[in-house]
Amino acid sequence: MLFRYSATTGDSSSKPGLPFWVDLLNPTSAEAAQVSTDYSVRVPSRELLQEIETSSRVRADGHVLYVSMPLPLRDEAFGYLPIPLGFILSPDLLITIRYSDIHAFAAVREQVEAAGKMCSEDVFAALIDGMVDFSADLLEKLSSDLASVSARAFGRDGVRPPSGKLLSSTLRGSLNAVGAAGDHLSRIRESLLGLQRIMAFVPVAAASWLRPELKSRLQTAREDLASLVDFEGHLSSNAQFLLDAILGFINTEQNDIFKVLTIASVIGIPPTLIASMYGMNFHDMPELSWRFGYPYGLALIAASIVVPILWFKRRGWW
Repeated sequence: MLFRYSATTGDSSSKPGLPFWVDLLNPTSAEAAQVSTDYSVRVPSRELLQEIETSSRVRADGHVLYVSMPLPLRDEAFGYLPIPLGFILSPDLLITIRYSDIHAFAAVREQVEAAGKMCSEDVFAALIDGMVDFSADLLEKLSSDLASVSARAFGRDGVRPPSGKLLSSTLRGSLNAVGAAGDHLSRIRESLLGLQRIMAFVPVAAASWLRPELKSRLQTAREDLASLVDFEGHLSSNAQFLLDAILGFINTEQNDIFKVLTIASVIGIPPTLIASMYGMNFHDMPELSWRFGYPYGLALIAASIVVPILWFKRRGWW
């Protein structure tokens, strides 16, 4: 879809003179070619936007800047690759190429429609601010999710965590939650690093025509991004700690199970030995014809069970 925003007609799919913002949402090859022809720019394909080299992510062609970044979203149709977002910024025009409906764009579109006229760099700065705010919201949500996982795993308000079958189910769910949070954090970090790269490039490449107040605004966004990257690193460390702790709990549960099985097997060896010995029925076995031979054998088997149990209890292994 192709949207153009100008001072006279607002949002339109037909060419309204000279717009200050052209938004391409899931563009077809014909739409990309039309924009390239109308505004003498090279609209990159999705494959080019997904390139990870710095020279592919940020470059300048005179006063026209080509920058791109990955979004913290995956596209199943493209092998779960990050969904790219591209900007073509010049003093008079901003072209955005996107393949997902992003909340920041809807908010900026409302600002454009309310203001009636905005220059290209104003729209670009507003979109960057929206992306930063969106990333901050995602990190805050993940922080809350990890806190919830921690409370389930370690207990809360003096209440001990569950035990037995409920503990196993809780640990399994917590492990899934931490894995999902870790994956989401890695995608957010990739997106934040892409934004940082753009913020470092644009003020320098556009220094000759970017207004001072816009430079200050982008510098503020860059500082916010640095704080978000630090916070993401903290959350990643927290997620790794929770992962290690949960795996430790699972290992402890498994060790307890193996300990019980080991003790049970050790306890079962003496009575098995006694029963097999008296089951031989040799003619010269004195207990074979003894009146109290059967009770004696049962008592011996019982004693061979009770004595190891008491010994394990005394050593604290049971």
